[in-house]
Amino acid sequence: MQSGNSAFDTMNQYGSQGTPFVFVIDFECEKPLVLPLDKAAAEGIYYNFHGNANFKGALPVKLPPLEFRKYPIDFTDYLRSFELVKEALNFGNSYLLNLTFATPVEINRSLREIFMLSNAPYKLLFKDEFTVFSPESFVRIDQSGIISSFPMKGTIDASLSGAAGNLLSDPKELAEHHTIVDLIRNDLSMVADEVRVKRFRYLQEIQTNQKHLLQVSSEITGRLSADWPRHSGDIMRTLLPAGSISGAPKRKTLEIIRKAEKGPRGYYTGIFGIFDGQNLDSGVMIRYIEQQHGKFYFRSGGGITVNSNAQMEYQELIDKIYVPII
Repeated sequence: MQSGNSAFDTMNQYGSQGTPFVFVIDFECEKPLVLPLDKAAAEGIYYNFHGNANFKGALPVKLPPLEFRKYPIDFTDYLRSFELVKEALNFGNSYLLNLTFATPVEINRSLREIFMLSNAPYKLLFKDEFTVFSPESFVRIDQSGIISSFPMKGTIDASLSGAAGNLLSDPKELAEHHTIVDLIRNDLSMVADEVRVKRFRYLQEIQTNQKHLLQVSSEITGRLSADWPRHSGDIMRTLLPAGSISGAPKRKTLEIIRKAEKGPRGYYTGIFGIFDGQNLDSGVMIRYIEQQHGKFYFRSGGGITVNSNAQMEYQELIDKIYVPII
């Protein structure tokens, strides 16, 4: 592993040379990894970004029916952390905080099988440690220097009556989305010019093994200098951690997260991505299953504001525990 600064410096170096690379950066920036793209598979790192993948092989033709059980944190334990967060919000120390927990799960699939079978735009298999099937982009940069971010805030069970309308009209969800869009717009303004909200609150559908979900995203764009690849590491260093899975304002919110979650997140809610020599694409490491001592843990959470209801936020945490395998 590299230190945070050396990893970002390596990204700058590879970008300057036009060398394709893959990067996996943990939430605390303590265990980042940057490798030439053609070395990733040899290190046990496999990815699939919108069909751009570095793995070969097939799963057995027939697998047993999917079994998936989850054992979420007890509500009373969740409530202790939730109330700590709400107190900080009421004092004005944060306006939005993403509160997360690890949930033990049982699934009759290996990490490799989950990676291969899951349907998501951003997928990663990291050695035999964790897999990610994320619906959320972090930033994309095209060869012309246009940088785009797609913060995702707001989730609902699509089977509920009037689900789309209820999600889009919910004042708590609207306030939360406004906050995160404003945060991301400010973040992009630190590295880019001509920053604007191109699309505000559009719906995306996600099919899972348990239910059909609707999620709300926005699109924010800006323009980088023509030599942006030589500064790719500096850009990431400035933008991290991702605002959608931390909160606002970032520095104080991160202090509260450390108290409320009582442990580091590790790679969960970090970012991963590839630079192909001309374009950069990256995702946020949400929808994340890790393996520890032969057991699986699924990490999930949601954004908390002063208007949040503990029971509803707890349910959202549970609803996000799924595998996108039909």
